Order: sequence, then C-alpha cells, then structure tokens
Amino acid sequence: MAVRVVTDSACDLPQHLVDELAIEIVPLSIRFGDKEFVDRVELSNAEFWSRLKASDSLPETSAPSAGAFEERFRALVDGGADAIVCVNLSSKLSATMQAAQIAAKSLEQVCPIVVIDSLSASMGIGSLAVTAARMAANGETLDAIVREVSSQRDRTKLYGALDTLEGLRKGGRIGGAQAMLGSVLSIKPIIEIRDGIVHEAAKVRTRSKAMREMAKFATAVPIQNLAVLQGGGGDLEELLALIEPVVPRDQITIGEIGPVIGTHGGPGVVGITFQTVSA
Repeated sequence: MAVRVVTDSACDLPQHLVDELAIEIVPLSIRFGDKEFVDRVELSNAEFWSRLKASDSLPETSAPSAGAFEERFRALVDGGADAIVCVNLSSKLSATMQAAQIAAKSLEQVCPIVVIDSLSASMGIGSLAVTAARMAANGETLDAIVREVSSQRDRTKLYGALDTLEGLRKGGRIGGAQAMLGSVLSIKPIIEIRDGIVHEAAKVRTRSKAMREMAKFATAVPIQNLAVLQGGGGDLEELLALIEPVVPRDQITIGEIGPVIGTHGGPGVVGITFQTVSA
C-alpha cells in the first residue's frame, strides 16, 4: 500500500525533510494589512520576519480552504496513493484541521484518508508528519502509521520562550496563559501547548533564565525526536549549548519558526518540542 503524508505550513518543517520524505504541505495564508501572502509559496521565512519587524501592526493568519486540501488529496490519489495520513495544526488553535476533514470526507469513496489532530503546533506537528512519512517509506500499513502517530501525539511536548504575549493576545490564542498578561514588563513568558491550547509554563525575569528553563524541559526526562527552533533571530546557540551535554547536537533537528507560528509568537521566539519516552 502506498501511503502518502500531508500536513499544513504551521508544521515549520525544514525544506530538506519535506523533500527527502515527499511530505505534502498545504499552506495557510498570512495577511499584512491589505496584502495577503501564501505561506512558503509567496512568503519565505526571511521575508516574513523582515516584514514583521518593519510593520506597525501585527499580521493575521487564515486557514486553508477545504478545496485546497481536496485538490492536494486528489493529486496524490492520481499519483498512485492508496491511502493518505494528514496531520494538522491543533483544532483548538485553527480551522485548518476542519478544512482537511471536509476534504477527506468528499473523497471517502475514492481513498482512505485519516486526518489527525496534532493538538500541537510548529515541529510538534512536523515531527509527527516525519514519523508518518518514514513509516510509509518503509511500507508500513495505514493502521500502523495512525497508531504510532497517535501514540507520539499523546506524548508530544511543545514549549516556547517569548519576548511578549502580544501576538497570542491579539490573535485570540492566549488560552490558559491569560493570567500572564498581568505580569510586569520585565517578565519573560514561557508557554506550553498542552491538550491543543496555550498554557503558562513558567515566568522568568531574564532571557538567559528563560533559556535555562527551556533546557530543563528537554533534559529532565528521557525524550525522542527533539527539535529546537528560533524565529527572527534569538538564543538558539545558547539553548543548544545547554542541551547538548544530554542530547548530542546530531540528534537534534534544528529549524526556523515560520510565518504561521511566528505571527503569534513574535520576534525572538524560541521553541523546543519532543516526545517523552518510558524510562
């Protein structure tokens, strides 16, 4: 059975992994004022961060249409896919997954399509898509892939160190971190996406302490599939240096936070994501 993997552009997957594993990405859109750009097609990460720093107002994101997913699904079926796994941005943060579900239903008589809610964002989505694609390349069945991705999804952790909560607040994604809005300006917020929504993880007073706190999350328990990401510049090397004694750098996926997550995380956001494993 030829199983193909689809995700959306909130996954922040490095392009070399997308190409290597033939993962299909359906893009969200980013709007600066009256100008709208298709993520990863009309707007690169570098262009996004440059525009964001020069903009007087925060951009907005919009989910792909069901038609965009249907078009991609049909193209894969026409290309020989016998089944499709689609892993998407948390349904509690975006309408992206609902669009994928509508598209999957329209093709239910043509091809089995399983849409999985990552309950996560950024490489929390991307690592699940990578797992699915690698299993598919090894000839695993659709059921086996869905079981493993679902298992990893339930063990996925995602943390972000932000300079400000303004992007989350304006976009309505503040979730369980609402209480942090009242913090004094010197507080550096650390958030966690848990059960698909944003929660407060920690509050520290300096950026260096934020990096040390992030490193603790990645080194306190046995983990797998660690990814470290930054957006618009940041403290990536400092964070990697703190993690490297426990997790060698060649076992860490290093990436960049793109427009979808960057819109809400803001400049300087640094993220880590991984799955916990049994000791």
